Amino acid sequence: MNVIIAAGGTGGHINPALAAAEELKRRIPDAEITFVGCADKMEATIIPAAGYDFRAVEAVGFVRRFTPKAILANIRAVIIALRTDLKVRRLFRELKPDAVVGFGGYVSGPVVRRAAKMGIPTAVHEQNSYPGVANKLLAPVVDRVMLTTLAPAKYMKCKNEPVLTGLPVRKSIFTADREAARRNLSVPDGSLLVVSFGGSLGARTLNNAVLELMIRHGNDEKIRFIHSYGTYPEYADFPERLRRAGINGETVTASSYLNNMDELLAAADLVISRAGASTLFELAAAGKASVLIPSPNVTENHQFHNAMTLADAGAAVVIEEKDLTDDLFCETVDGLLKEPGRLRVMGEAAKTLAIPDSAERIADIIEGLACLR
Repeated sequence: MNVIIAAGGTGGHINPALAAAEELKRRIPDAEITFVGCADKMEATIIPAAGYDFRAVEAVGFVRRFTPKAILANIRAVIIALRTDLKVRRLFRELKPDAVVGFGGYVSGPVVRRAAKMGIPTAVHEQNSYPGVANKLLAPVVDRVMLTTLAPAKYMKCKNEPVLTGLPVRKSIFTADREAARRNLSVPDGSLLVVSFGGSLGARTLNNAVLELMIRHGNDEKIRFIHSYGTYPEYADFPERLRRAGINGETVTASSYLNNMDELLAAADLVISRAGASTLFELAAAGKASVLIPSPNVTENHQFHNAMTLADAGAAVVIEEKDLTDDLFCETVDGLLKEPGRLRVMGEAAKTLAIPDSAERIADIIEGLACLR
């Protein structure tokens, strides 16, 4: 079996693609899997490091404005698209794929579109609760549309009935033991643990809100906070801001990056975060209540739609950034912390959205497509 996977731009696109590839290789060790992405994006490093063949093409998005600058940018985008299409056709003739699958990012559009035109079985995977422009355009021509939730189906005109696959999540998040995690993190019996983060780079608004929450709680021995303020240099002063506020290190831990998310989610009573698709499926896998502050700086406001999927299930409280104030945020979090029973119910509601066999479902679809050749 020979499969080409197009994915790039963010971990939210790359990680599910890698999970699917790993499941395919587990089933069919001699399967040939080639990834296509952009040479100047994170996929160019992550995918070869995972042991997969990587081919680079150019891909940029179109600017949906009519300013002179935007027009010039779109002319350049058209030229790049034509050049990329030629390179992709050559790649298909060389590799002769049995199936081509897009997992998102600008690169998915030209690769999957060309495959469909050439009669190669195709599929796309939509991570978000509101579909991206590329997947909306590809839905009428690909053989399978795979969805993390059923929410985006109403916005897509699919050639065939879409398939619910979920989003692959590390197995350790499903299996981590709460009591062991709390011991490892030195969370005392009877204390509540709040885990918060704004993505790998961090988020100014979320950092400021969490800082105010920590200050208001002072050094309350009954609440522990673990917060990632992000790797963006502008946020590196977060620990100093805590120190100036008189907050000690016994009840609060702040770091630029959290590399033990499986353990942290297992131990947490409440999670505060943005609303990227990968994060929300990790919350579902761990069965955790959350307060979500969707980023407004994303295409089609898709984080808001993601967050509302959990909110509608009773698993999360959503505060849009435009409505966020210190008082509203702190009152919301404090209200939840005063009701441990409600937190447990919200966590159970989150668990109902988890799909433990997501990678297997996606691999089933890809295998099925390859059999059509």
